[in-house]
Amino acid sequence: MNRRKVIIIGAAGRDFHNFNTRYRDDESSEVVAFTAAQIPDIDGRTYPAALAGPLYPKGIPIFAESELAQLIAERGIDECVFSYSDVPYAHVMHLCAAVNAAGASFTLLGPKDTQIKSTKPLIAVCAVRTGSGKSQTSRKIVQMLMARGLKVVAIRHPMPYGDLVRQKVQRFATVADLAYHKCTIEEMEEYEPHIVRGNVIYSGVDYEAILRQAETEADVILWDGGNNDFPFYVPDLMITVADPLRAGNEVSFYPGEACLRMADVVVINKIDTAGPEAVQTVRENITRVNPEAMVIDAASPISVDKPELIKGKRVLCIEDGPTLTHGMMKIGAGVVAARKFQAAELVDPRPFVVGKLAETFRKYPDIGILLPAMGYGEEQIADLEKTINATDCDSVLIATPIDLSRIVHINKPIVRVGYDLQEIGKPDLTEVLESFCKAQGLK
Repeated sequence: MNRRKVIIIGAAGRDFHNFNTRYRDDESSEVVAFTAAQIPDIDGRTYPAALAGPLYPKGIPIFAESELAQLIAERGIDECVFSYSDVPYAHVMHLCAAVNAAGASFTLLGPKDTQIKSTKPLIAVCAVRTGSGKSQTSRKIVQMLMARGLKVVAIRHPMPYGDLVRQKVQRFATVADLAYHKCTIEEMEEYEPHIVRGNVIYSGVDYEAILRQAETEADVILWDGGNNDFPFYVPDLMITVADPLRAGNEVSFYPGEACLRMADVVVINKIDTAGPEAVQTVRENITRVNPEAMVIDAASPISVDKPELIKGKRVLCIEDGPTLTHGMMKIGAGVVAARKFQAAELVDPRPFVVGKLAETFRKYPDIGILLPAMGYGEEQIADLEKTINATDCDSVLIATPIDLSRIVHINKPIVRVGYDLQEIGKPDLTEVLESFCKAQGLK
């Protein structure tokens, strides 16, 4: 039998899951390669045989996405499967055109081919864009369920940037686990806020194995989605967070619109900082594509520990890395804090960036005067530290979910900026979770 030759186009996350659930045991298909984009230094690796299964005794090579057309021609590829997220529709279709022009078919896998069913009640929290406020929504839901006496285990969208075999199933229950698993800054930003609140969070590569282990210690599973990807698991309750600071993106980015259409509940976040016209645009788009969804209004009020280090000062603002890069966010919690507490100036870090960070600004020139907390490897973390310490400013606003000063040494006064979800009016998450618990027979 001639096996259909496939390339999976990815970014170290959804791509591996799509392979594991759709292709790993499919004798009619042969996944010849993965390609990698978005995240630095993830090409040039191999998806190892220990994870790829008996059909792939040598594993599967990972190439840069820039080599895709050449790979299609040289390897006789029949089909390319697009498997990453938080990209505009034009990006998807330009890539589709390139694949078709090279002679191959272009595929988008859906939930039926990729979702896994849990034996425990499962809530999925997703978003229409990176940086919408999904993480604080997830944290609040976990806290509310824990307050009911339920054991909640979170499972995070993958970020497997290291040793893939060691990362097959990762369990995080203490801050020490972050060091044990050699987490990047991006990983710590997602895992640490759960850990310090007393709940366990899993991540890794093999999401069937992850789920089955998590189920042994949970009353409820919470899928903490990444980018604007749709869930790896079949949700009993689907909550999607929308962002009016990027109004219109909820129906123009892949697969954010799918998350919006799949939602039982849509949280319109950042109502406190977005204009009323933008909020109304989001409302109209929700009504148009998912009129049955419950809509919750919410804000992300900020808190700072040392406002005196902002007022009248020239401040460097550090924001979550992916939110500024492929999330294309222009206004984060740090900017809001700088305005609220009357900073004299937001200092432009670009004259001071070095190494890997300079590459980031070249790749994403619209970042502007904010500094992304990029830390996918030791070299990038070192470059981040050098850039911060070289920047001519009075103080540093850290608006990331973790204390960045624990990771890099900063030689200037530091202000921590925090933010949590705050619902406005009714309906609210209390009503949603009471209904969910009743339907699932939870106490």
